Amino acid sequence: MDTTAHSANPAFPEDLARISDALGRMRMLIGRRIIARTAIANTVPGLEISHLDVLEAMRRAGGEVTVGAIADAMRIDPSRGSRLVSELVGRGVLRRDASQEDGRRSIIARTELGDRLLAEMRSVKHSLLQQVLEDWEERDLHAFSQLFDRFVSGFEDAATKAATSSGAER
Repeated sequence: MDTTAHSANPAFPEDLARISDALGRMRMLIGRRIIARTAIANTVPGLEISHLDVLEAMRRAGGEVTVGAIADAMRIDPSRGSRLVSELVGRGVLRRDASQEDGRRSIIARTELGDRLLAEMRSVKHSLLQQVLEDWEERDLHAFSQLFDRFVSGFEDAATKAATSSGAER
């Protein structure tokens, strides 16, 4: 079968319908935020799920992270990003440091508690994935990991293009 023609051709409505249905089911599962809720309960009870989104945005940003970079990564208003960071600083999950590049600029860093919370999130996620994928053939898992990454990257690209073309960056 020529997979190039298949992947480029939207004439396969049963595949598109199956993917669309699976995305809907996945959205419902992700919407429940089981991984995040478990990590919070195990590490820092009382945090909100949006607080974990800040940690994930920081992890993706890398380097010196500012409140503005966090807000951009989360696609939220800078004032909301600032409030979330302040709440996490108050809970001992994050700290504000002076930038090594520009001492006038404040950067955000995880504390030991923040590192533990991020590690717990990863642990819960990996445990769940291992449970779901335990009976998969190695070649299937390898193919899925590559295709799923490609699929999500395509969604990210499409979202960026849509935001750029509509002028709505948040």
